[in-house]
Amino acid sequence: MTPKFDFSVENLGECKIPSPIKLSNQYGDCRANYVKDTSFVRRSVNVYADSEPVADDSSNLMEKAGPREYIYFKPEEVHAGICTCGGLCPGLNDVIRAVVRCLWNRYGVRDIRGIRFGYKGFIPENGFEPVELTPDNVDTIHRIGGTILGTSRGGGNRTPEIVDSIVKMGINMLFVIGGDGTQHGGLSIANEIEKRGLKIAVVGIPKTVDNDFKFIDRSFGYETAVQKATQAVNSVHMEAHSQINGIGLVKLMGRESGFIAAGTALASHETNFCLIPEVPFELEGENGLLAHLEKRLENRGHAVIVVAEGAGQELLDATGQTDASGNKKLADIGVFLRDKINAYFAEKKIHINLKYIDPSYEVRAAVTNANDSVYCERLGNNAVHAAMAGKTKIVVGLVHDKYVHIPIKMTILERNTVDPEGSLWRDTLDATLQPILMVNDIPAVQKKMKQVAEEQKAMGLQKLAEITAKTAK
Repeated sequence: MTPKFDFSVENLGECKIPSPIKLSNQYGDCRANYVKDTSFVRRSVNVYADSEPVADDSSNLMEKAGPREYIYFKPEEVHAGICTCGGLCPGLNDVIRAVVRCLWNRYGVRDIRGIRFGYKGFIPENGFEPVELTPDNVDTIHRIGGTILGTSRGGGNRTPEIVDSIVKMGINMLFVIGGDGTQHGGLSIANEIEKRGLKIAVVGIPKTVDNDFKFIDRSFGYETAVQKATQAVNSVHMEAHSQINGIGLVKLMGRESGFIAAGTALASHETNFCLIPEVPFELEGENGLLAHLEKRLENRGHAVIVVAEGAGQELLDATGQTDASGNKKLADIGVFLRDKINAYFAEKKIHINLKYIDPSYEVRAAVTNANDSVYCERLGNNAVHAAMAGKTKIVVGLVHDKYVHIPIKMTILERNTVDPEGSLWRDTLDATLQPILMVNDIPAVQKKMKQVAEEQKAMGLQKLAEITAKTAK
């Protein structure tokens, strides 16, 4: 059974106020045009001759983002808040800058406050006072990494207290910049706001270097992460190539999704083994990683391994712990592989020279590259246009190269992952020339992977039903 998605967008009310942004509704007059609520992007664009056509309704149509001719809020009555949550990611400051400048310069909003240290900044007992944001004090923040507002994990579960603070501060427009856990919190906040009958817009901007948001083409920071990670791989390849039986091992971000590892393998042209959470592998045996690594050294004299942090967790002892955002704490696959590789070759009395690099925090704190910077600017602008038009409970994202509004409830259904049977992984295998599966009983593993996929699909259907029922209430 295919999930029945619902991409209809919630609005605070009718838009009756003429926008201060003077655009056009005509073509051929050399002026940019307003975007109408009747303009959509199709989620499903693939066509299969032997399948039923996809309906053009709310299950497939995503509302286009952009400035509307009429808006919901009077600019002089807007009191906007911005918060950044979760781990660091390239582009946080770029997005903050874009939101502030669009509110101020395009709509004339003069009350913009930054909430410090994520959702914890809303809890009075923490003592984090909000900061005033203007074009002057955000003008150059895109030149530095991190976030000028600070960030933290957790705190989003104290929803009533957070909404109390939002009301006390007089905020009627909240921009939430963060990943899956952050947007879960944003939806809870928006639902509590609705429960109280308040007219406060909550708009999310998807942030995760892992690129694991459902439905959108990519999240901001991902391309910068791949670029920085590629530099690390190039460095470790030079080390490996210069040594007798040199091995370079690089651990990258990717808790449940291997997009950064796969992208880095493709971009570096130097990766021989790419290990991701979506594709199981074994160490021992004729078709295990260690045997293939040994063959690689025999043939080429050096090797480079890229591993996502969530890969191979079934080979390690689970920590059983979670962080403040509710994410399970992973065992360290990088150190585990380093030690196993060293022990394997030591037992065989084969000399190797292994260099291990974990550039994760350097990557997270990086300044955006040009493409991500452009993306952050446009995400921030479109988030403001959405909020001014009274859109709420949405995130702004890129779908088929078009900016759209996606209900938060849809983006948090499940994590986006690399499809082991899709073109990205196929091309990654072409780049690395590694075996399709490095396991000894391939049929058994394939059967298990199919079973896991079916279970995940069932869980997704259940979660969709739960979210739909909860929203209906």
